[in-house]
Amino acid sequence: MYIYKAGVVGAGAMGAEIAQTISFSGLPVVLKDVDQARVDNGLETIRKIYRRRVDRGKMTAEELEQKMALVTGSTTYEPFRDVDLAIEAVPEQMPLKLRIFSDLDQATPEGAILASNTSSLSISALGAQTKRPHKVVGLHFFYPAHIMKLVEVIPGLETSEETTGDATMFAESLRKLPIRVNECPGFLVNRILMPYLNEAAFCVQEGLATPKQIDEAITAFGLPMGPFILVDSLGFDVCRDVVNVLTDAYGDRMQPAALWERIAAKGRFGAKSGAGFYLYGDRAGQEDTELQEILRELRGSAKPHGAFSVNRVILPMINEAIRCLEEQVCTAADVDLAVIAGLGFPPSKEGLLHYADELGLDVVLQELTQFSQALGSRFWPSPLLKRKVAAKHLGKKVKRGFFEYTS
Repeated sequence: MYIYKAGVVGAGAMGAEIAQTISFSGLPVVLKDVDQARVDNGLETIRKIYRRRVDRGKMTAEELEQKMALVTGSTTYEPFRDVDLAIEAVPEQMPLKLRIFSDLDQATPEGAILASNTSSLSISALGAQTKRPHKVVGLHFFYPAHIMKLVEVIPGLETSEETTGDATMFAESLRKLPIRVNECPGFLVNRILMPYLNEAAFCVQEGLATPKQIDEAITAFGLPMGPFILVDSLGFDVCRDVVNVLTDAYGDRMQPAALWERIAAKGRFGAKSGAGFYLYGDRAGQEDTELQEILRELRGSAKPHGAFSVNRVILPMINEAIRCLEEQVCTAADVDLAVIAGLGFPPSKEGLLHYADELGLDVVLQELTQFSQALGSRFWPSPLLKRKVAAKHLGKKVKRGFFEYTS
């Protein structure tokens, strides 16, 4: 199925950037929101992205106007009557998404694909809201959508192979890197990411290191930014929506550190609110007495374990990735591709599972076991890891782990 025209519902940052990406590929796209002011803001976001390209000499002002002519703003579904694909990109609230899918089911042609940019919610549930569940699929772009290459393509229980294939080809036509992720709460990247972010918070809560020290250690490891800068950039409210889904699905191992809610209770939602784990705007660089007081209270009841190490936050990611393999969410190669393209995991380390093979799976198991004994069940080693070690598939040193090696 060829996509001749697309629609995006939700003109916030993600929706606008997805619409810009579609227009950049040469396709006409409709950008819808509930009122004209939001639509106008979305259109201005798109124009700013193109204007930056003009300023850098990557396109002309005339080309900018040609691309903008492909984008139509709307406050109604009328322009969706002839779309081949509609992408929902609204906040992570299931009732809202269900209502939009019901509306799209009525507003779009019978053969149109209905996609969701959800980062964690059930594609199957969204499909069940329509009369065409075989045409409903997840298309999860990563922020910022006009820059990040990775797109998770998530079929629901009733999504047809044809729809999954069409969605994959559409993502490729946008010059993106699609990976198929079989449906599970949090999908792949966010499911791997959240234990890492959470463990970093536990380390601060225990007094092992400051947010700045952990961020510096992680960037020295090779990631483009540390966990606390990342959370402040994404917005704690956005992260909390995902955490709630993961906690409901996976229980104690995803239970958030108390630090998250204590910071949120102060209205600190990240850079957009002027404060998160760091201070921004006029307060940037000032002494953060409020955060210091929160940490003093939490550290009074915390039981610190050893000294901070990068593996303390990386090993939970590895463990969750292995659980994804157990559940056949994706392949080992897709895990490594996804964390490099979606999280900026250092390409020199070739991805999480290659990194685990490099460390030695016996070493990974030993460290996870020690952490689980000291810190609880969130570190409990996955059964597949134990099986690998028992089978002497120890990684690169024996030329066989999650991958096979010739040298």
